[in-house]
Amino acid sequence: MKYKATTIKDIAKALNLSTSTVSRALRDSHEISAATKQTVLEYAAKLNFQPNPIALSLKERKSHSIGVIVAEIANSFFSQIINGIESVANEKGYTVIISQSHENFEKEVRTLQYLASRSIDGLLISVSSATNDLQHLKSMYQSGLPIVFFDRTVEEIQTHKVMVDNYQGAYNATLHLLEQGFRRIACVANSEHLSITKERVGGYMAALQQYKIEPDPTLIKYCFHGGMLLEEVELAVKELLAVKPRPTAIFATSDKLTTGCMRVLKKHKIAVPAAMALTGFSNSELIHLLHAPITVVQQPAYEMGQVATELLLQLIESKRPVKDFKTKMLQTKLVFPEK
Repeated sequence: MKYKATTIKDIAKALNLSTSTVSRALRDSHEISAATKQTVLEYAAKLNFQPNPIALSLKERKSHSIGVIVAEIANSFFSQIINGIESVANEKGYTVIISQSHENFEKEVRTLQYLASRSIDGLLISVSSATNDLQHLKSMYQSGLPIVFFDRTVEEIQTHKVMVDNYQGAYNATLHLLEQGFRRIACVANSEHLSITKERVGGYMAALQQYKIEPDPTLIKYCFHGGMLLEEVELAVKELLAVKPRPTAIFATSDKLTTGCMRVLKKHKIAVPAAMALTGFSNSELIHLLHAPITVVQQPAYEMGQVATELLLQLIESKRPVKDFKTKMLQTKLVFPEK
């Protein structure tokens, strides 16, 4: 049997009232008597009646919903961000519609079009690793859709942005390896054009240069899909292992790349850290339960979600066009394995 939601017409018919009377009673209008309101509300509660959000959005010109696009919900970093987003949105009465790009540009475009068709009031997005063309976002933004970028931001669209200090986080991670005595340090990074990649590779290079080590281009490998495809990470690691002299440590620039490198090294029976040191970005609570606990750069993901949502709701609820945009920079933390 197909589910059929209760409507105002159903309530009106059952109570022998007009639909307009029921509608006003549900909205607590002063035009309706207290007795009629109570009758309508009690009957509506009995049927578990919920107002049609699409009808309400047409009436109020607001859907009280926001769209969120991330690369992958299963990624602990993004799941923690989503928890932060929902904590603020739900408190403010907004529904959150979450979608994944899976690091695919075409899927990101289709997802944005779908969310727009659902009349979302605003968008939170961390762009995919494959996103080079920003026309789909520029078009929506120019049409009046409030957008806030988090984590992976873009320079071409002037709006609020929330990120971590990627440069400093990568610098700290690489410096930690240098302080442990490693000098041939490789870098496995996300798609080359992403903002986070440029900043993290920049921090990696700066730490090397502080130790008077000239960065070696053959020790930097870019993974277009950011670790979503293990085969891509395996190729990067195998190429690094073939470099002469071989690197003695690897710095990975994202959660997926960090765990991906660990899996590949284990597959090739290269012990971590005895035969190859490894550090990288990771928010996974399981990272220290793996066969080789490692030092990682942890991001304040939950806080990032909260801050981004607060900024988006400010844009949505502002009575005047916002022209003063903020870039919020949050700090990372170097987390060492438990002894």
